[in-house]
Amino acid sequence: MACAITKGRGIGCKTAFAGIKNVYILDFDSTGGAAVAALAPSSAGEVDLASLSSSDFFKFEVKGGQSSLETSINSSRENGTTFYESTLNVTFQNLDMATQEEIKLLARGRALYVAELYPDGAGNIKYLLIGKSNGAEVTGGTMVTGAAPGDLQGFTLTVVATEVFPPFFATIPDVASATPIDPAP
Repeated sequence: MACAITKGRGIGCKTAFAGIKNVYILDFDSTGGAAVAALAPSSAGEVDLASLSSSDFFKFEVKGGQSSLETSINSSRENGTTFYESTLNVTFQNLDMATQEEIKLLARGRALYVAELYPDGAGNIKYLLIGKSNGAEVTGGTMVTGAAPGDLQGFTLTVVATEVFPPFFATIPDVASATPIDPAP
């Protein structure tokens, strides 16, 4: 089996802008989740989710600088295995019952998560899909009131996906019509 690399990599322009703007969640056990697991990535490694119904996607807005996605490569020469563990950390500002109820549901099941990154300096928006084959699960989080006036009052979630492949770049359907929870008091 050929495992040789096929290309090198140069240093790009400084156009990146870090952080996650929105998280879209799709129930893994729904028809949409089964459809995603069956989708084959393009030759470039992108998964086209645009064919799915926008009503299957639930949009969670997050504040920049508080949410991140990190993927660890786990490879064992002794066992001949390689897998990727993606950890999505999200923060939802403000405490409200509606969000708490959705978090309870997320913690009990598994889902697909799509992280929308902030546009880069050229205006390109990237989406990263985790949990394509096995789903992703909430492994921890907090509900915090804060102590000082400037502290966070809200929820944090840690979501983990263990997959054979790293997160896939993805396209998503137009979800502009999705109505997220309004956490306003």
